[in-house]
Amino acid sequence: MRVGFGVLGPVVAWDAHADADADADGRVIALKGPRHRAVLARLIVARRRVVPVSRLIEDLWTVPPPGAVGAVRTFVAALRRALEPQRPPRAPARLLVTQGPGYALRADADAVDAWRFERDVADAAALRPDGALPRLEEALSRWRGPAYAEFADEGWARGERSRLAELRLYAVERQADARLALGRAAEAVPDLEAHLAEHPWREGAWRALALALYRTGRQGDALAVLRRARTLLVERLGLDPGPELRRLEADILGQAPHLDPTTVRGGAAAQVWAEATAAYDRTVASGARTRLESTVALLRDLSMTGGGGLLAARRQRVAAVAAAEELGDPELTARVIGAYDVPAIWTRLDDPEQAASIVRAAERTLAALAADSPTGGTAAFPANSGPPRLGAPGFHPLGRGARDPDAPSHEAPGGEAPSRDAPGPGTPGRETPRAEAIGPIGPEAPGHHVHGGEVPEHRTPGRETPNHDALGRETPSQNAPGRQTPNHDAPGYDAPRGEAIGPEAPGHHVHGQCAPGHRAPSQDAPAYAANGRGAPSPDAPAHDAPSHESSGHDAIRARLLATIAVESRGGRSDRGRQAARQAEAIARRLDDPGLLAFALNGVFMQSFERAGLAPHRDATGAELIALAARHGLVAFEVLGRLIRLQAHSAFGDFAAADRHAAAAERLGERHERPLVGVFTAWYRALRLAATGRPDEAEVEAAYRDAAARLDGAGMPGMERGLLPLALLCLRVERGRPAPTGADLDWGPYAPWARPLVLLARDRRAEAAAALRTVPEPPRDLLLEALWCLTGRAAIAVGDRETIARAHAALAPAAAELAGAGSGLLTLGPVSRHLTDLAEALR
Repeated sequence: MRVGFGVLGPVVAWDAHADADADADGRVIALKGPRHRAVLARLIVARRRVVPVSRLIEDLWTVPPPGAVGAVRTFVAALRRALEPQRPPRAPARLLVTQGPGYALRADADAVDAWRFERDVADAAALRPDGALPRLEEALSRWRGPAYAEFADEGWARGERSRLAELRLYAVERQADARLALGRAAEAVPDLEAHLAEHPWREGAWRALALALYRTGRQGDALAVLRRARTLLVERLGLDPGPELRRLEADILGQAPHLDPTTVRGGAAAQVWAEATAAYDRTVASGARTRLESTVALLRDLSMTGGGGLLAARRQRVAAVAAAEELGDPELTARVIGAYDVPAIWTRLDDPEQAASIVRAAERTLAALAADSPTGGTAAFPANSGPPRLGAPGFHPLGRGARDPDAPSHEAPGGEAPSRDAPGPGTPGRETPRAEAIGPIGPEAPGHHVHGGEVPEHRTPGRETPNHDALGRETPSQNAPGRQTPNHDAPGYDAPRGEAIGPEAPGHHVHGQCAPGHRAPSQDAPAYAANGRGAPSPDAPAHDAPSHESSGHDAIRARLLATIAVESRGGRSDRGRQAARQAEAIARRLDDPGLLAFALNGVFMQSFERAGLAPHRDATGAELIALAARHGLVAFEVLGRLIRLQAHSAFGDFAAADRHAAAAERLGERHERPLVGVFTAWYRALRLAATGRPDEAEVEAAYRDAAARLDGAGMPGMERGLLPLALLCLRVERGRPAPTGADLDWGPYAPWARPLVLLARDRRAEAAAALRTVPEPPRDLLLEALWCLTGRAAIAVGDRETIARAHAALAPAAAELAGAGSGLLTLGPVSRHLTDLAEALR
């Protein structure tokens, strides 16, 4: 005989294999008197654990009688005979067993209806609505009345009764949710009405009932239900309805589209989202700190959708940071700030005030973390150190590098490689403006390690027919005016930066050897490099071998520093570059791919301190691509592709730029990153302007089409003034006067456009006066373009001082196309502008 037990109602036992039954599960077994059932119930509550005889006596009698122990033994013997009638005399019991000082009921896991009920409810939670609903209906059908009905007043049963009752209420509400999700709202209404009649304080049930009524076309009844709930809560408990009820009332009044059942049934993804968010709202307390971190993760993804999503993400990000700071937990605040590692490609701020508030919060949090640290916040590097500066000794470009998958087959392994043609050290003291978020470009990954890694080829752009070498590439002419061809093997020449993978210092090592074309690392460079994989150098200072705890603290510090680097572009202090260097150093030491990708984004944003740094940015892009390819960081792979698109446009290497544009578009399409197409549309307009001499109207139309894609893209820092600037550059490059339409909105570029516009109107004196007020261009992607415009105006009005300044500023970029490093527009070869400026100075 296989025995089952029922406690979801009066306590019973039954023979589950009997043919006839007084119960749906089999023939009921006679259990004699109430104390026999009490012993059985008490053992079921214990869930297969031993209950000592002394405890049974306490639970059965308020004042135990003299023969209480014998009475308990009598009850147990009678239960054994009832439950195991075929057990031979003197054979040990198999179900109700004696063990140690008491007894235990060794029932199977599915022998007790309450246990089966719990399992079914738990299983249903992991199923889709069409699978969950029958499971919940079966689970609820097991109830025959209140659990342990005849023992309602017993203390030993109270906790279990309460737990099971709460689980039943939960199951009723989940059953209603499943019916709503399946479009069976009308079926949910009667059960919910009955449920609320007995349990009027269940706000989730009020919400489900109102939603069920709304979806059956009873909008008025739905609002009446919500108002009834409000009245009960206010009058009986003195409480206002919770946020879910208030939000539902507002949604019903506004007939919000997401209330439509067809939306809920809009596919598996929509259903998973609805269920997951509902479960999160149910289970995570509204004031829980984890909600802030979850919110930032959601905002990160939201920002990648572009348009309103990007604008909302930026706005809510500031609110999330403020909420975290209010809680007074620096580590939480650091995580909330640092989790928003949205890859950024455009170097002008969309909202300078928001960016400044994030930077201030990050600085406050760094200070608070330092104050809380037992070491006073000592980092991997002192405040004024970090990896070497661009162009500094010991500063080498590429670490472990993966081959560009889009490189043509005729290229040597590793494809394009970052230029060895990097100019010397940059001018400190400038920060670059903030970049535009381009959408989750995937997870993150460290290091660009060369085993024949991509190394871009650079050439002097020009209009003449290009020469081709044996590999089918244009051969660069390095003899631009005012600039000598760099000797790549000369002492002191520094190639672009990259990941340090040798044990001694940042450098470019492959299996212990210096990579071709790169000199050995400086012996006195900072010892933050890893032994091939980021392990601390044995010769490094003690703080380079951190504990797990300090590593965790360093990681959140590095994210704060990377945030500062990305968000502080456009300023005039060294702080952004310093933060970028420190973040990169920590990320390399910790060997954290995601952190390194974020830090490299900061390095990119802070790599505009002077003209001519496209080779350095190209190296950063190559490392990001290799990182992302190794570690599945899609968002940062897109970022790397767009950086290299920009750099190769500056080199005039449009074949390579085309490959990166196509790769970025494939990633954007596959991973639903709509903003990628905005940048590649602008690139194709630039390419049309820079190659050959198409009709000006054709190029202008391409620029207007690209500008139309910015409308509603959520990137005001890129959108405003960009189309007029592109058209101005097109005209200046072709020797034509500036456009003079009164309706042109030059946005932030007005100071550089105004002198040329005044010249086009034949107002030379005003143009000269305007030129004297023109500021230095921001250190960003349009640095060279704005200097060229300034130089053109200076030549026209004969301003020798400004001509000299423009020549000096542009000289390091002699081998580039002016402005093309933005991936958006161009004024032709910088070398041509330098020639004209030099002629004007004679």
